[in-house]
Amino acid sequence: MSDQPNIILINCDDLGYGDLGCYGSELNSTPHLDQMAVEGIQFTDFYMASPVCSPSRGAMLTGCYPPRIGFAEFDGRWVLFPGQPLGLHPEEKTVASLLKEQGYATKIVGKWHCGDQKEFLPTRHGFDSYYGIPYSNDMGIQKKDDIYPPLPLLLDEEVIQAQPDQASVTERYVEESVRFMRANQDQPFFLYFAHMYVHLPIYPPDRFMRESKNGRYGAAVQAIDWSVGMLLHELRQLGLDDNTLVIFTSDNGSRARGEGGSNEPLRGHKGTTWEGGQRVPCLMRWPLQIPAGTVSNGLVSAIDLCPTLVKLAGGQVPQDRIIDGEDISSLIRDEEGVTSPRNTFFYYRLHNLMAIRSGKWKLHAYTVGQSGIEPCNELYNLETDIGETANLYGQYPQVVAELESKLDACRQDLGDDIVGTEGQNVRPLGRIDIPQTLTQYDPEHPYIIAMYDLKDRG
Repeated sequence: MSDQPNIILINCDDLGYGDLGCYGSELNSTPHLDQMAVEGIQFTDFYMASPVCSPSRGAMLTGCYPPRIGFAEFDGRWVLFPGQPLGLHPEEKTVASLLKEQGYATKIVGKWHCGDQKEFLPTRHGFDSYYGIPYSNDMGIQKKDDIYPPLPLLLDEEVIQAQPDQASVTERYVEESVRFMRANQDQPFFLYFAHMYVHLPIYPPDRFMRESKNGRYGAAVQAIDWSVGMLLHELRQLGLDDNTLVIFTSDNGSRARGEGGSNEPLRGHKGTTWEGGQRVPCLMRWPLQIPAGTVSNGLVSAIDLCPTLVKLAGGQVPQDRIIDGEDISSLIRDEEGVTSPRNTFFYYRLHNLMAIRSGKWKLHAYTVGQSGIEPCNELYNLETDIGETANLYGQYPQVVAELESKLDACRQDLGDDIVGTEGQNVRPLGRIDIPQTLTQYDPEHPYIIAMYDLKDRG
């Protein structure tokens, strides 16, 4: 058995903290993920670096806060859109490129959302191959709406289908993943499986619609769970189970109430810097390394994955730039006496530094009110008040002062538009001169789905 583990990183889209059975859901059926928690480690305090997808994904792949890599916003937009001239800078190192340097076969299946121009595609950022939809699944031609070009399905850098039947996409993703695992079973591999679900519009397979107790949303969650079961089954069939680290998480919290998702017992939702916007489920399974049934309440973030995975592969992150992530490999293994190396986490919304968590304390310096961003002055003890309900700001002035000092240091480092501070240690995002969309509408093309009939937007 190689000292280098195979690595499968599964990232969902808009899946909330309370959407899995092991995190308290009584609506969604997730037996494979619940079993994964039983057999591995479940994190209670795992954070994405942004409450929306493009910054979140770029941060996870590079181990850096979004402003560090120019991913705080995209010419004034929250996320990347089809045909924008922007993307992850070619000089940035991703976890894929770093693992590739250690001899790994690398593959991404699913949503990329770090730039759709050829200079920014996954194959230019360390992935040997790519199969998937490069941005959100609502960025295609929808009911009474032609603001976007046809939704592209890519193989490497070429469009192989436009406007695919979204109900079949997850099954196709699983098939492509299995093909990759079988082809690379004799060498270490890194598979990044980035789900389309549960981003709107939701088109689930018929089987899961029939079984769901939670409408389309629950059916999509069940499809995610099925896909995890398929990947774990394939690992067992290939004899790779013991030496494969499987990680499951989500890019940000679930959307607002009423759409089927749940961030309970957290406050807030996607797009906010309350806990429900950025604290997400995270499960890891690695049979010979992670003790079964472990629950960790250590403070960890998706930006910690890059340095951790590279360390496990025998490499190291670049020394010529700032990397914000910490190596949490000892925490993952639940080694005796080990605590999380991360004590502090900063919450950014676009270029705005909104909040900080340090240890058990979370200080909201700003929030979004009716007139825009406004001072907040709310302090919460997340150990005893996960739902951010009891404001302790007036009771702990020394704690507030310490957290405000850390916020000031972060502003100098990464910047903060609220107070007009430019970051001293930020790098540019990628930009090209003449962008073009991957697809263009052709009235003569025999699209299988000419227009998606749901008008939902994510």
